[in-house]
Amino acid sequence: MGHIRVRLIIEGRVQGVFFRDSTRREAIGLEVFGYVKNRFDGSVEVLAEGPEDKIAQLIDWCHQGPSYARVSRVNEIKEEWQGEFDSFDIVF
Repeated sequence: MGHIRVRLIIEGRVQGVFFRDSTRREAIGLEVFGYVKNRFDGSVEVLAEGPEDKIAQLIDWCHQGPSYARVSRVNEIKEEWQGEFDSFDIVF
C-alpha cells in the first residue's frame, strides 16, 4: 500500500471544540504527517500525508471529530504525494 496526500475541509461546529488538538493527537497516533488549521469561514482544514490505510482512518475520524464537534460535511481533495512533512502540527 502506497503513501497518499489528502486535503480535508471539515464543516459544521468544528471551531472552539478542540477539533485541531484532537486531530493532531489522532494523526500522531496514526503516524500521519501534515497540519490542521482553522479557516476564516469557520471550517477546519487538514492536510495529511501518509500510508493510504492510515489516511483512511484519519478521514473516518474527521467525519465525527471530538465529542463536542458536530461535523456536517467533509470535503476530500486528493493531491499528489509530496512527502514534505515530518510531523503533524497545528497551524495558526
